[in-house]
Amino acid sequence: MLHIIPLGGLGEIGLNSLVVACRGEMLLIDAGLMFPSEGMPGVDIIIPDFTHLKQNAAQLKGVVLTHGHEDHLGALPYLLNEVPVPVYGTRFTLAMARHRLNELGLEADLREIEPREPFSVGSHFKVEASRVTHTVPDAVGYIVRTPEGTVIHTGDFKLDPDPIDGLRTDLERWGEAGEQGVLCLLSDSTNSELTEETGSERVVEETFERLFRGATGRIVVALFSSNLHRVRHLLSLCERLGRKVALQGRSMIRNVEMARELGYLDVPDSLFIHLDTVSQLAPHRVLVLTTGAQGEPRAGLSQLASGDGPVRLDPGDLVVLSSRPIPGNERSVGALIDQLQWRGAKVAYAQLEPGVHVSGHASRPQQRRVLDLVKPRHFIPVHGEGRHLHRHLATAREAGMEPAQCLLAQDGDVVSFEAGRGRFSGSVPSGRILKDRFGSGVVTPDTLQERVKLSETGMVAAVVVLQRDNQKLVAGPQLSGQGLNLDEQVLLPRVAQEARSIFEELSPQLRGDDALVREELTRAVRRAFKLYTARRPLVVPMVVRV
Repeated sequence: MLHIIPLGGLGEIGLNSLVVACRGEMLLIDAGLMFPSEGMPGVDIIIPDFTHLKQNAAQLKGVVLTHGHEDHLGALPYLLNEVPVPVYGTRFTLAMARHRLNELGLEADLREIEPREPFSVGSHFKVEASRVTHTVPDAVGYIVRTPEGTVIHTGDFKLDPDPIDGLRTDLERWGEAGEQGVLCLLSDSTNSELTEETGSERVVEETFERLFRGATGRIVVALFSSNLHRVRHLLSLCERLGRKVALQGRSMIRNVEMARELGYLDVPDSLFIHLDTVSQLAPHRVLVLTTGAQGEPRAGLSQLASGDGPVRLDPGDLVVLSSRPIPGNERSVGALIDQLQWRGAKVAYAQLEPGVHVSGHASRPQQRRVLDLVKPRHFIPVHGEGRHLHRHLATAREAGMEPAQCLLAQDGDVVSFEAGRGRFSGSVPSGRILKDRFGSGVVTPDTLQERVKLSETGMVAAVVVLQRDNQKLVAGPQLSGQGLNLDEQVLLPRVAQEARSIFEELSPQLRGDDALVREELTRAVRRAFKLYTARRPLVVPMVVRV
C-alpha cells in the first residue's frame, strides 16, 4: 500500500513538506518553514510538526528537495537535528541547504543529483528529478516510482517558453511518465485563481531596460534575494549601461556571492562597489540591489526609505519594487511606498508597472496543461491556501477527472492507494511549531496568547514591603507600568492608594504566606483598576520582607 501524507503546505503558503510512504519506508519531499504574521510577537519562524517522522524515524530513508526557497528547505535543520537522514537535491539547492545547516552548526549527508538521472532512496523508491522553471536556479519536480505506482510532484513551477537560463520545465519527461501511467499527480496550486498565462521573465527584462534607459538618477531595485534569474539580467543590464552595482542586505550579498562561486552568475568583480562608496559616484552610474520589497522593517529598502544607512535617496531617484505583496503584507508595502515618495523618489511597482514582476508559479491554464499531459489516475492539489486548493481541484474536474479521482487533502491527512484506488484512511499529528530567532526555544500557544494579551493591555509591576516578624505593611503597593496609555499612567497613584486600602484588610495570618500575598496583591490591583478603567493590565506581584 502507498500512502501520501502532507505535513505542511496544504492550507497555507509555506511549510511545504510531504511524506510518500510505501511498504514500511518513507520519503520526505521538502521541509519548509513559514514566517509569522504581525500578531505573533517573539515568533521568528514557524516549522511543521515533525512528530510523525520522529515517531517513525527508522522508516524515513531520505529527504528530496525541490528548490532552494525557505518555504521548501528552511525547516530542514530542525528535522535533521533529530532525524539524521540523507538529503538529495540539485547543486544550487544543496548550497542553500548547506548554508542553513551551517547557521545552526549542523552537519548532514548531502547528495547532489541531476535531472533525468534516476536514483534510489531506500528499497522501494526510484526517484528521478525533472527540471522546472521557477525563480531560483536548479529547481526540480520529482517522479517517484514505487511498487504500488508512480507519483509526480511538480514542486513550484511555471511554463515559461523563453526562461532567462534557457532551461524550460521538462514537460516531455512528465508526458512520458504519463504515457506509462501515473497513479497520482501532486501539483503546485499557488496561482490557481489566475486565469491569464503566467508571464515570461523576459517581460521583466524588457521592462527593466525601458525604465533604466529613462532613468537619470540613482536606481534602487528591491526583490527577493533568491530570485537569481532576475538578479542575473539586472547585473547584465547594468554591465551594458555602465552602472555599478552595490548590494544591500545580508541575504542578497550571500546569495549573489554563492551564485557567482557556483557559476550561475558570470559577471566581473569590477561591476560591484561597496555600499559605503555609492555617494562617491555620479547618481546615473549606480544601481543599489536590495532586499525588503515586502516592507520588512529591518530590511534594506526600509533603511533607505527612513534615511538610515550609508545611502540617501535624492529626489528623482528611481525605486523599483520587483515583487507583489505577499497576502498580509499589503499595508506595510503601501506605507513603504508612501515613505519613498515623500522622499521624492519615483517608485515603480506592480500595480503601476505590471512588467516589473511576473510570478514564478503556474496559473490556471498552465496547471490545466500539466493535468492534460500527465493524465493521472488521481490528483491532489498542493502548495496553497484552501481557496487555491479548491480552485485547482475544480480545474482537474474541468479536465475530465471524476470526483473520486480528485482528493482534497489537508495537513495531517493520510491518503492511501491500494489496487490503483485512492482513499482517505486516517490522520497523523500535524500543525505548526512556533520558534524564536535562535531556533531552540518553542513558543507555546499559551505563551503566544500571553504575549498578545500583554501587547493589548500592558503590564503593571506591584511591589509590597512587609515586616518579617509581625507582617505589617511597611510600604506599597508601589506600581510601575509598561505598555500603558497616558491616562492609565496618570491613574497609577490612585490605583496604588485604592489597592493599599484593599490589601490592608488582609489578616496577619494571610500575610505570612508569600503565595497568598501575591495572589491577594494581584486581586487588589485588578479591583482598583476596575474602579477607573475597563482595561485589565497584566499584574506582576512582588513581595519584599524586611
